[in-house]
Amino acid sequence: MMNGRRRSDSSEVPTKFPNKGGRSAVPPAEETEGRGLAKGNPSKQTKPRAQHRRGLQHALERIREAALRDKGLQFTTLWHHVYSVERLRQAYRSLKRKAAAGVDRVTWKAYGQRLEENLADLSERLKHGAYRAKPVVRTYIPKPDGGQRPLGVTTLEDKIAQRATVEVLNAIYEADFVGFSYGFRPGRSAHMALDALAVGIQSRKVNWVLDVDIRGFYDAMDHEWMIRFVEHRIVDKRVVRHINKWLNAGVLEEGRRIQVEEGTPQGASISPLLSNIYLHYAYDLWARKWRKQEARGEMIIVRFADDIICGFQYEADAKRFKKALEARMGKFNLTLHPEKTRLMEFGRFAAHNRRRRGRTKPETFDFLGFTHSCGQTKKGKFKVLRQTSKKRLRRKLKEVKHKLRVRMHDPIPEVGAYLRSVVLGHHRYFGVPRNGPALCAFTGGVVRHWYRTLRRRSQRKRLKWQRMKKLWYHYLPPPKIYHPYPEQRFVVMTRGRSPVR
Repeated sequence: MMNGRRRSDSSEVPTKFPNKGGRSAVPPAEETEGRGLAKGNPSKQTKPRAQHRRGLQHALERIREAALRDKGLQFTTLWHHVYSVERLRQAYRSLKRKAAAGVDRVTWKAYGQRLEENLADLSERLKHGAYRAKPVVRTYIPKPDGGQRPLGVTTLEDKIAQRATVEVLNAIYEADFVGFSYGFRPGRSAHMALDALAVGIQSRKVNWVLDVDIRGFYDAMDHEWMIRFVEHRIVDKRVVRHINKWLNAGVLEEGRRIQVEEGTPQGASISPLLSNIYLHYAYDLWARKWRKQEARGEMIIVRFADDIICGFQYEADAKRFKKALEARMGKFNLTLHPEKTRLMEFGRFAAHNRRRRGRTKPETFDFLGFTHSCGQTKKGKFKVLRQTSKKRLRRKLKEVKHKLRVRMHDPIPEVGAYLRSVVLGHHRYFGVPRNGPALCAFTGGVVRHWYRTLRRRSQRKRLKWQRMKKLWYHYLPPPKIYHPYPEQRFVVMTRGRSPVR
């Protein structure tokens, strides 16, 4: 029954009597509670009752807010966020469907046939410490300089557990990482780093550029230093223990298991985050402090993973920084490549100053697949010219040539669809302003290799160029500039903040 107007309802009492008790003196077998008068708004739940993506993001948001609020806060209880079945399911769905299988030969499709059972079992093993990291299968891919780059193929369960761990730890470290770090971070991309570098050189007093190359970075990271860096923020022993498991899982090469004491395999889901943590403490914080306290002129820094570019106003600053950087890297088991680490005169006055001294035009440097050189607009204003690296262009065309030779007798529609995806992906990455000639050169090279392959597969009837042009225009997209000028995109991205600080 409702009370009077503008009055709260009184407490409600149960109308059902408890079993085996009722109004007698015999103790009831079960109690029936009433509902008391509500006083104020009920407290809000910190986590929704249903386990869904919004609940997971809400938990990460609270971690992120705590990390931002206190830069010295150490997190003691994080592992329960990792072994949540919903988070593991989300990590599984984010993996590549056709990725290579690890040492257990379990593929993404095979694991998904009994997904809920497998995830529940993985969650229990992670929860109770029964999870064991498996060794990494090592493969090699050729490098542009003629060497070989080692890649590690982890098992599917390792990928799922690592991906879930990375998602939780990113909520903490994104509050710590500095602004000039762009590699493998949520919401950041290689083109943001390229734009930051171009805007920094064009808008600041940059006359010298230091191209830093760390020799074998992923194979040289010291495990002891790695754990010490992680423990600055993470003191949950279960998280640290599992990171240790992944670092010390070993490498399987030619059927032999090799124990490694340094490095982390490229290709593992957790390697990009660990590399960022390592360089954050070994380089980023030190470089930012050096810029504030030691540099006499202006200085810009852009880092994407282990690729580092620094710009200086004065040559003396650049030389002192390079010398100090060599000493700094040596403390953490890292060394600079003596040939690939170069100091060059580069900037708005570089061409004029070198011409006055009787030298040739300024040197160029490669960064994230683009060759950067000193250029000018039609009105004579200084611009950083970015063009596709010739090494990257030749390597990609060589790969396309090999693929076409393998697929020589496949139907033309299938080969055309493959080439369309290759050309479109190339244009989407390298389609920056003033790089149109390089885009045309790549498309022309693909057409040339396809034409020669089609002519070679038939010994009776040769393909004519008129027919080839129809195939070209039908299957391959025309060159297109997909990205705006650095100044246009970076103004929106930074909203007036410094692009390289």
